[in-house]
Amino acid sequence: MVDLDIVNPYFRSSDYTAFLEERGIRMIAPRYSGSTLDIPSIPAEIAATFESDGYVIIDVGGDDAGATALGRFSASIRALDYDMLYVVNKYRPLTGTSDDAAALLGEIEAASRLKATGVVNNSHLMMYTDEETVLSSLPYAEKTAAELGLALRFTTAPKDIAGRLDVKNIYPVEVYVKTPWMQKG
Repeated sequence: MVDLDIVNPYFRSSDYTAFLEERGIRMIAPRYSGSTLDIPSIPAEIAATFESDGYVIIDVGGDDAGATALGRFSASIRALDYDMLYVVNKYRPLTGTSDDAAALLGEIEAASRLKATGVVNNSHLMMYTDEETVLSSLPYAEKTAAELGLALRFTTAPKDIAGRLDVKNIYPVEVYVKTPWMQKG
């Protein structure tokens, strides 16, 4: 896993390096990740990931600023059989409508110099997510994918909720990381 989310110092996958490595996932991250410093840096080691076997997941954050770092590697990525999944959340500021989400992807694609290949509906309200939260996001996700001319690959839902939903291509997720303000009561 490569953490290229060099813009947002609050929610970075590299903050959970030990957790991921315990599960067999190798993390490549900016030099100052896991510190309180907000110094954008891109490790040279990232270039080698495009020549390795297996899968590489690159976390670039959710906007064009985060995708700019990905643009540095666009030629190497385009040379591969890649998937660039656009993860949408109906409840996130700036992407609350399908039109807004589609416009943001245009900015992300321009900054990254790559084209998205599919849409993932990850609409949630953190610890307040329930069945209705997921179900009411489906029309939004379907419309967003249609506007973009991309397939809606799947809809995520917390594992305990996913089992109770009759939704096509549901992808149950186990929520491991919870910040202090995400804890219920």
